[in-house]
Amino acid sequence: MTEEPVYGAPEFDWGILERPTALAMVRGQLEFSWLELRTRLRTVVDDAELHWEPAPGALRVVRRGEERTPRTLGVGEWVAEWPADVDAPNPRTIAWLVAHLTETVLERWEWTFGGHRLRREDLDVAGEAGPAVAQLERWVDAWRSGIAGLAEDDVFTVGLSQATPIDARAPFGHLVLHINREIIHHGAEIMALTDHYRAARAASAH
Repeated sequence: MTEEPVYGAPEFDWGILERPTALAMVRGQLEFSWLELRTRLRTVVDDAELHWEPAPGALRVVRRGEERTPRTLGVGEWVAEWPADVDAPNPRTIAWLVAHLTETVLERWEWTFGGHRLRREDLDVAGEAGPAVAQLERWVDAWRSGIAGLAEDDVFTVGLSQATPIDARAPFGHLVLHINREIIHHGAEIMALTDHYRAARAASAH
């Protein structure tokens, strides 16, 4: 009898990597990228780490009225600062990156699998580590579940998502890959920030 290979990350469905379909490919990238980010985010239990500013002028999540940008995102007590120029190379806090990923995935889920009502501006931003991570997990899990329920050919369906004009004109697989890129590159930022924050704390302790 041939033994099955033993891999790390038992939470990941390794069998998806053996399915010769476009949907399996985009799902495999989504699932493993999210597993890595989620694992790191669950170690961010300190609000000081969540809100640590890596450089002056970093984009933050703050209580309403404390913002220092011309625009904000969020409908509740906490808001995410929003720059006048979204393409400017602004440093960001972990809190801001988590909020940004949350509003991005919320809007795409809502206008693909939901009621086509909520927009990113309707997010009730969470300002504490536990709730912020739980909120992101909630919407990414909803997005993952929606995609997992699709038929194989749905990845080629034009206009399956109506979140943006580009989404409405594109085969759905392009949107899945776009959200994957968001998780990958913002996840890399979050991991780098946690590394820098923890290294700085360790150095100051000695």
